Amino acid sequence: KCAHLRLAHQIEPKPCYTSKLWCCGITLLVLGEVGNFTAYGFAPIALVAPLGCVSVIGSAFISVLFLKRTMRAADILGATLTVTGTYLLVTFAPSVPQELTARRVQNYLVSWPFLVYLILEIIIFCILLYFYKRKAVKHIVVLLTMIALLASLTVIAVKAVASMITLSVKGKMQLTYPVFYIMIILMATSCAFQVKFLNQAMHLYEATAVVPINFVFFTTSAIISGVIFYREFQSAAFLNVSMFLFGCLLSFLGVFVIARNKREEHLQTPFIDCGQIPGQKLTGKIQPDSHSLCYGTLKNEDGLKKSQS
Repeated sequence: KCAHLRLAHQIEPKPCYTSKLWCCGITLLVLGEVGNFTAYGFAPIALVAPLGCVSVIGSAFISVLFLKRTMRAADILGATLTVTGTYLLVTFAPSVPQELTARRVQNYLVSWPFLVYLILEIIIFCILLYFYKRKAVKHIVVLLTMIALLASLTVIAVKAVASMITLSVKGKMQLTYPVFYIMIILMATSCAFQVKFLNQAMHLYEATAVVPINFVFFTTSAIISGVIFYREFQSAAFLNVSMFLFGCLLSFLGVFVIARNKREEHLQTPFIDCGQIPGQKLTGKIQPDSHSLCYGTLKNEDGLKKSQS
């Protein structure tokens, strides 16, 4: 964001990939996603997915340093709620010490709870896709629900792939099993369609609405998929489950508080106020014509009606 703002203020704008700052940001982003991918190989989905709220806190504070935004009281309150929720998530998250081998993944794929869950997901997704394509229903809830349904399959595949790679590095080769490549295809396909629908949602709605709702939907679907597919809460105590859900609720609330009432920064089209030019008595404002190199007066409906009469 910082690199884009700097390039936009240059007299001769250059492509973003020519900026060292932009390249640095992309590199950090890739490293962060690699770390996120690796985390699924060592920790339960129910723990890794909700910790995405840390990125929301990070963006709120980093924007103050690099984008010169003002720190609001809502940001501090939201960060406090999110940190408290994160502490509860880490403390009461389920512990799954079992090794996730390729054979175990195969058994999970054909288990009846996952098959029922998968059939329900496909039915709901097809219904939403019908309304989206045929009825042109592009409500934010419809779009983000489809993304969440795809995300549940993505996290299942990501954890399986990351776990099998981890075991292979340790000396227990898992990459020769067909299920490994099936999971890679599932991961890539579901990610591609998520990007498509998320891009549509970002185009139609403000990012301040899309980001928190998408975080809640994604986290909820990821936790449900972890519970059903990997049976992460199978032996957890009721107190642990309750405190974990309470931690999720605090994290969700914190994200909404941070994103509430934020507005995206848009670069304003420069205009000249003729009333501020010495020797000029004009009060109208003129700006560059987007279709030519000349300047034109801004449209004024009242003046247009008077000239026609």
